[in-house]
Amino acid sequence: MSDGYMSGFGNSFETEALPHALPVGRNSPQRANYGLYAEQLSGSAFTAPRVNNERSWLYRIRPSVKHSGRYKKIDKGAIRSAPNAGESELPIGQLRWGPVPIPDGERDFISGLFTITTAGDVEAQSGMAAHLLLANSSMRDSYFFNADGELLIVAQEGSLRFHTEFGVIAIEPGEVCIIPRGVIFRCELAGATARAYVCENYGGVFTLPNRGPIGANCLANARDFLTPVASYEDKEVPSSLTVKWCGELYRTEIGQSPLDVVAWHGNYAPYKYDLRRYSPVGAISFDHPDPSIFTVMTAPSESEGTANIDFVIFPERWAVAENTFRPPWYHRNIMSEFMGLIYGVYDAKPEGFTPGGFSLHNMMLPHGPDASAFEHASTGEQKPVKLTNTLAFMFESRFPQKLTKFASELATLQSNYIDCWDGLKKRFDPTKITPDW
Repeated sequence: MSDGYMSGFGNSFETEALPHALPVGRNSPQRANYGLYAEQLSGSAFTAPRVNNERSWLYRIRPSVKHSGRYKKIDKGAIRSAPNAGESELPIGQLRWGPVPIPDGERDFISGLFTITTAGDVEAQSGMAAHLLLANSSMRDSYFFNADGELLIVAQEGSLRFHTEFGVIAIEPGEVCIIPRGVIFRCELAGATARAYVCENYGGVFTLPNRGPIGANCLANARDFLTPVASYEDKEVPSSLTVKWCGELYRTEIGQSPLDVVAWHGNYAPYKYDLRRYSPVGAISFDHPDPSIFTVMTAPSESEGTANIDFVIFPERWAVAENTFRPPWYHRNIMSEFMGLIYGVYDAKPEGFTPGGFSLHNMMLPHGPDASAFEHASTGEQKPVKLTNTLAFMFESRFPQKLTKFASELATLQSNYIDCWDGLKKRFDPTKITPDW
């Protein structure tokens, strides 16, 4: 345990904010200490195999049903869910956007969410959505939970503090947090504004990928994932609770904070991870392996080896391969790739791809390094180089990602993005084996 967190991925934890709040040797005693209510939160079916079974027992001041009044449907703003086919009339193609300014008016975590893409089907619990968080206000006596999926929040600018039923999680640029389906939280900003990328996972929960021949170590190590210790609010003030359910938003008014869990135990809980602790592996001779070696977490689909979502990063690392084109190669892919830049410069796109921006390369649409990156990688001296001050990521899915109307009409959409490949001239010469550039 360190700084209000417990270490480990997928562990069964136990934590209490008051001594003896957790019952010993049982889950639901006749009378819980402190007059608490015992309640189970299940993230999987009751009969799921033990290895996949997810549940936690919460010991709270009021049961959740007391935080659930009469819901009313409210305007969902710019939040969209799959399927949303036909909302955007923008033709398919390789697409890229610059950073999006924070809109006018007060924007907290709910009103500051703007959906860029959706994929799959939210009601079938498969697929995903990619959102931007553009916030300038903390949630005050306002709470939210997502019944449609778990949320992966990638901080990009400014720090965020999530007060959840399970405890408090704070993240800064370079860190991410996962808030499971159904977990109630309130989001506060550490500064005046904050920006983040948000992946909404409709399907099976994120887990760590198998390492295969890599073996027991490297990539994302389980010890670096942190789950918060119990921390509760006992506030009786007028409050609101908003839920996203089957693509719509509903709100109820309550008279107290729903973050009243004094103790909990189990393996279904929010957690955070510092992407700078990711231990990358790569080629030390020639060629380079598949980009899947940069997978931090994966949400598997029912098709083995094909992910509902892969969360992939491109962190600081050494490039040492000899006689090798070092950037990601040109390719077409069954997967769809939503990519963002947290900070620095991405080596395959040194121009035009800026922190806070994002791109979309959908399934089977070709993409790869721009002309200047190709030229540099093909002709430069191949000595060991350390890529520094860089952190990019991808939300990669087996489903095609459909654009929202909001995304297709953004002023930061780079209509000239396709031009970055214009300089890739014909170099073919049937009389020469060795290119002479």
